[in-house]
Amino acid sequence: MEDYEKLLNRALENLPDVETTDERFVIPEPRIFIEGKTTVLDNFTNIISVLNREADHLMKYLTRELGTAGKVEGSRAIFQGRFPKELIKANIESYVEEYVICSECSRPDTQLDKVERVMVLKCLACGAHRPVKKRKAITDVAKDAIEEGKEYEVKIEAVGSKGDGIAKMGKFTIFVPGTSQGQVLKIKIKRISGNLAFAEKV
Repeated sequence: MEDYEKLLNRALENLPDVETTDERFVIPEPRIFIEGKTTVLDNFTNIISVLNREADHLMKYLTRELGTAGKVEGSRAIFQGRFPKELIKANIESYVEEYVICSECSRPDTQLDKVERVMVLKCLACGAHRPVKKRKAITDVAKDAIEEGKEYEVKIEAVGSKGDGIAKMGKFTIFVPGTSQGQVLKIKIKRISGNLAFAEKV
């Protein structure tokens, strides 16, 4: 038994050093401010530091998903239009799921590489790798406009502080009462105000 313990200790001492993060991976809570007709993500650089990704990559993802323009100023990201915190948070979580977390070991110790024009997510913890696929929206992104009184199919991507489900369609953020995150359903647009729309379940 004593020999076994010596061998075990020696084996543990000779284990290779692998630089990985702690198991507790926490995405910083987005700090959101509305300034006039723009939305400010105040701790943008803090978020990309934790995710270990390029600022430009995350920014392009967020502007595409929000259907708006944006820019990085210092430590902040500024988006044209008013967007609720829950929607931006949901998009950051979707980004992490697609571009950061390993699908095999669920750790964030990954890096993005291009292999023959294909973006590949490589895990430094377990060695797994997978191609990163561009997510297809449920709705036709080409249809940039929605109309009051018409019905559409959407996916609820987040739930607001007042309990309303939040969906996106083109440049519009749609609020749907009585829905839950991840739900796919048909809605009817009741009212449109700028880039915001209010709907009900069909």
